[in-house]
Amino acid sequence: MHRRQKPSAPENKRDLAAHGRDLSMSHNDTRSFFNFSQLVLAAGHLKSPPVLKHSKITYFEVEILDVQSKKQICIVDKIPPSSTLLDVKHKFHKACPQWYPSRVGLQLERNGPFLKDSVNIQSLAVSSIITLYFTDLGQQVGWTTFFLTEYTGPLLIYLLFYIRLSTIYDQLESTKNFRHPVVHLACFCHCLHYIRHLLETLFVHKFSGGHTPLKNMIKGCAFYWGFTSWIAYYINHPRYTPP
Repeated sequence: MHRRQKPSAPENKRDLAAHGRDLSMSHNDTRSFFNFSQLVLAAGHLKSPPVLKHSKITYFEVEILDVQSKKQICIVDKIPPSSTLLDVKHKFHKACPQWYPSRVGLQLERNGPFLKDSVNIQSLAVSSIITLYFTDLGQQVGWTTFFLTEYTGPLLIYLLFYIRLSTIYDQLESTKNFRHPVVHLACFCHCLHYIRHLLETLFVHKFSGGHTPLKNMIKGCAFYWGFTSWIAYYINHPRYTPP
């Protein structure tokens, strides 16, 4: 008969350790599954991602009519809602190159005021088609050019009289007669006045209007240049005597 050999103590310890590891892993798996199930229940139903809807942009058409004859000049299409009236004028200029944007005057009604360039086109829309009336404002000049021309003229004109050109005064009288100090003072003050205006036009003032008709500049220059010529002729005359 064979005797059954009893397992040794180290083998018993190894078996117990292996059995303990199996129980521990089984317990950990149970806890992990329980935690995952609790997480799913707490999250609720998974929401599907929102569907992105592509917004449709409504474009406008601007019908431009002549203010006198009411005849259609052109139609400016594909105008986005965010566009301004200045954008419409630029597109109108592409269709009709003879009228540049600053020369174009647009009205919502025939007898209404001219619309500003900053007006949003969507604020004028009642439907997808907008009707505007066109007026030719004539040749335009910028405000900076307007004031530079208006102020440069008096400065140069006065100096021409101050040096007593022979084409203006008699040369013999000009060399014979002595200039009074007040004549020099008047020239200094006059030049300083217009130099200040020129510097302010270039570096200080900002003009929001953009442009003005050329005829307005002609009127302004006629006044400033004419008045300067009148006072400069008498103040710088060889026979001038201060009061």
